[in-house]
Amino acid sequence: MQRASINGMQVAYDDTGGDGVPLVLAHGFLMDRSMFDPQVAALRDRCRVITWDERSHGDTVDDRRPFTYWDLADDCIGLLDHLGIDRAVIGGMSQGGFISLRVALTAPDRVRGLVLLDTQAGSEDPEVIPLYQAMVDEWLANGPSDGIAQAAAGLIIGDPALSAAWIARWRQRPHEVLRWPAQALLTRDDITDRLGEITAPALVIHGTADLSIAMDKAEALAAGLAGCAGVVAIDGGTHSANLTHPDPVNRAMVSFVEGLPD
Repeated sequence: MQRASINGMQVAYDDTGGDGVPLVLAHGFLMDRSMFDPQVAALRDRCRVITWDERSHGDTVDDRRPFTYWDLADDCIGLLDHLGIDRAVIGGMSQGGFISLRVALTAPDRVRGLVLLDTQAGSEDPEVIPLYQAMVDEWLANGPSDGIAQAAAGLIIGDPALSAAWIARWRQRPHEVLRWPAQALLTRDDITDRLGEITAPALVIHGTADLSIAMDKAEALAAGLAGCAGVVAIDGGTHSANLTHPDPVNRAMVSFVEGLPD
């Protein structure tokens, strides 16, 4: 692990190094950079893979203040600056995808391609916000009880065999660190109407068993991106399809990176 001073934060990241195409991956809500271990293993011989922890997640040290996904996009761009990378493939899972899209809108000249995993361009569905907010309030007050932790893991990971280790990790962290990530998630803006501004080649991957973001939202995302050929559907893949079904996800990512124009 390394740390970089970016926008007043100490951002934790891992960097495989090498001369391959830089690939920067941002994790999902409640997760951390280690969720991409299967992708790092599969792509490190082809890419310089960089994974990083967002504010209030993993090993990054932040100021425990409110933030938006636009702020996290600025953090990602700052990480590129710190590493001396002019252009990279920018990608992420779920909220990592929210960040990646905003990087492409903020600094299109820095984005060689986009890898968007189980994500979308819209705001949160109004009908689920009260349920999610109730889960957040309980977490903040009493921590991730069995019921809340299992519900969150079901939505995010979707595989009991993988969930236990993540739940244990959640329970080791202070309850209050969830406050600002949850606010960013539930109040994010809708950027669907701006997708046409993004011209970089794009790969959209989505699990058919994703309980958090429906397939039609992935299809709308792919349709709105000029550089996307359509959704790569991962049969049986959950919201964390890169963890539950790493092989087809990795194959799609390798094919995408190898097919990028110079």
